[in-house]
Amino acid sequence: MRKILILCAMLLAGGSVGTPAMNEGGAAIVAKAVPLNPRDPARTRIGGLAYLGGWVLTSADRRFGGISALAADGEDLIALGDRGGIFRISLRGNLPPAGRVIGMLPDGPAGRGRDSESLARGPGGAYWVGFEGANAIWRYDPGLGRATGHVAPAAMAEWPRNGGPEALVRLADGRFLVFSEEAKGRVAGSRAALMFAGDPVAGGRADRFDYVPPDGYVVTDAQALPDGRLIVLHRRFTLMDGVSAVISIVDLAAVRPGAVVRGREIARLASPMTVDNMEALAITRDARGAILWIASDDNFSSIQRTLLLRFRLDKETAPETGR
Repeated sequence: MRKILILCAMLLAGGSVGTPAMNEGGAAIVAKAVPLNPRDPARTRIGGLAYLGGWVLTSADRRFGGISALAADGEDLIALGDRGGIFRISLRGNLPPAGRVIGMLPDGPAGRGRDSESLARGPGGAYWVGFEGANAIWRYDPGLGRATGHVAPAAMAEWPRNGGPEALVRLADGRFLVFSEEAKGRVAGSRAALMFAGDPVAGGRADRFDYVPPDGYVVTDAQALPDGRLIVLHRRFTLMDGVSAVISIVDLAAVRPGAVVRGREIARLASPMTVDNMEALAITRDARGAILWIASDDNFSSIQRTLLLRFRLDKETAPETGR
């Protein structure tokens, strides 16, 4: 899907997409504020979400961009680009976030397989990265400085090279969920997904289930809420309507082997609201509850933007305890 977006953008703009250089060092990431709706800057609500702020992120470092995954790391977010770039974004209360390019993923698949699309963080700080081109999962140490193992699960072997492990979630009980962007499920309109009984790199058993995204949309990321449910991010692109995104909530009790799982839409981002190719999701908490961070993949294209949007989840939509 990412390549389709790039192609469409090039056709519309008559331009080309550059390739970032592998230069040394890491430049700062600069944040410029944007409203939720440029036509109505006072608007601060969308569905079950309250808008807390949003920014266009830029950097002089050409490795920056292509954000496809986020993970909360203490007071920071770790952002992962789909070419292996690692970016740290510091969250500073009501101030604009600050950040820096901190390097590139070591090891990992070679060549076309090095398409890092999903990211999960364990309680001990280890990271798991889903590589779409290779349909593989690699585990890294807490500093993302070295790989500690990897696996290409047999259950993912037939997933499309451009539509593989788009979302990767580690649940509190140690299970992992993996969602394919394009691999067809067994029910019309569904996509293949897997539930691993434990760490997939350590040989955790994989059970298949099917996930039904909103009509016309694909999964781009997912994260677990404190109460155990899931927030799932979806993206849609058409030449007629442009890019839009849907945020849904999923009851984890519905996720079991052989199940067909559907979410409940809680918010939709579409023109004229601020939206781009939304691919990454993280969840943090403050004294008032869960906060959603949603970022976009600019495909390293000059006509797209890297957005970072912050929302508060209504407690009525997703209470901290209970269902």
